[in-house]
Amino acid sequence: MRFQITGSDHQECSFAAFATSSLRRTFIGAVLLLLLINASTVLAGNQKEEAMADSVRMALSRAISDPRPPIPQFIDIKERLAYLQWLGDMSDRLAKRISDRQVRIEFLRTVWYEARRAGLDPALVLGLIQVESAFRKYAVSPVGAHGYMQVMPFWTRVIGDGDRSKLFHMQTNLRFGCSILRMYLDMEKGDLFLALGRYNGSRGRAEYPNSVLASWRNWEHHP
Repeated sequence: MRFQITGSDHQECSFAAFATSSLRRTFIGAVLLLLLINASTVLAGNQKEEAMADSVRMALSRAISDPRPPIPQFIDIKERLAYLQWLGDMSDRLAKRISDRQVRIEFLRTVWYEARRAGLDPALVLGLIQVESAFRKYAVSPVGAHGYMQVMPFWTRVIGDGDRSKLFHMQTNLRFGCSILRMYLDMEKGDLFLALGRYNGSRGRAEYPNSVLASWRNWEHHP
């Protein structure tokens, strides 16, 4: 980036003087803050509250209120072995981001369960979480989105009990996030690009969907 200082000859200042001044430090700080804000705007969740049919609201409310724990069910031993291989592979990949093994395994089990429950690929959900919160349970975006999947607090009022603090509970956050993404996919008739844009509050823009899709590929499991 180039900066040009203009003015009459007697008002010109040298770059060296500018570089050593407190003004430069203040200016650079402001630029960095602006860049951080812009980056957050592109990547952090910012779902919009919009009118929805009562049937959709009721379906979402039922989806997030199901009290069953994230215990996977398998039709045969082959499916169970495939799940255990996925769990081991993902745990190894995630170790640098979530160091506590017990927490990591519980997180992955819940991601797998909630993603499958909503008809989503667990790798897609992991990719979205990486982009949204970098796997930070207590992340809060500049617009107020909460937790792993950066769920906007208004959802707790629309389809929950109004307690936004629950969005920092792992299973609650993942259940809200997966259910909301599923709803957006249905609204967009299966168009993942547009559904991801809705999830981020940037429908029609490419930055966020492209980031999630690239991250999704990195979390795919190849047995």
